[in-house]
Amino acid sequence: MKVSIPMYRFALYGITASLLALLFACGSAVPDQNQDPSKNNATSFRKDLAECKEDYPEQGSGVHIRQWQGCMKLKGWK
Repeated sequence: MKVSIPMYRFALYGITASLLALLFACGSAVPDQNQDPSKNNATSFRKDLAECKEDYPEQGSGVHIRQWQGCMKLKGWK
């Protein structure tokens, strides 16, 4: 019996859909607008993000992204 869609294509579609969902979920990972207009610039953003990355280093599980989000929110970014 011949299957119209080979199993490897089914698996490939599943993996592709999962990766796309992951990319869309992480698209707005870190807040990028500051409540203080004087700090709402690229230099302040990079400085604050670097501090957060120093405080919460990258981990294989992805928990660091949530920690960076919380850290940036505490610094006034939304």
